[in-house]
Amino acid sequence: TFDWFFGYEEAQGLLLPLLEKSWAACPPRVLDVGCGTSSLCPGLYTKCPHPVDVLGVDFSPVAVAHMNSLLEGGQGQTPLCPGHPESSLHFMQADGQNLQPVASSGSFQLVLDKGTWDAVARGGLPGAYQLLAECLRVLSPQGTLIQFSDEDPDVRLPCLEKGSQGWTVTVQELGPFRGITYFAYVVQGSD
Repeated sequence: TFDWFFGYEEAQGLLLPLLEKSWAACPPRVLDVGCGTSSLCPGLYTKCPHPVDVLGVDFSPVAVAHMNSLLEGGQGQTPLCPGHPESSLHFMQADGQNLQPVASSGSFQLVLDKGTWDAVARGGLPGAYQLLAECLRVLSPQGTLIQFSDEDPDVRLPCLEKGSQGWTVTVQELGPFRGITYFAYVVQGSD
């Protein structure tokens, strides 16, 4: 596995309180866009004490196959066990800029993007804005999108505010982890 920036352990203090607000939808649905081989999805699945339905999507078939193998206990490993018996975890190959094949509009209470905007934006901001539009499309109106990044708020906030009109955009500092300060850009619908 490989974690850009940091792993589940560092993010759980932010994620678990947000999920608590979503337990009216039982279990709340979580989408990790560009999950790669990160510990976010497995961490939520194995350590969340309440039911949660987690879907990790990534463009890379190799990353998805690796995560499915990890989930099922391939290569002699122990299969992952849920933190709650009603929790579920799935991985699928998908393009974050076109989530239509895997997610209907408004179907997730929490959408996570850990470094995916950063990677897509390297190819140009139009692709990053398309990624943001898809994340907001699949997010429920009362849901939360979190982009984890090391990009400075002076750069990211104007982009998010432009692409998230009608949503509330805030930023929280995380860390430092291994000497680096990160940011959680939080885009929320109305309560």
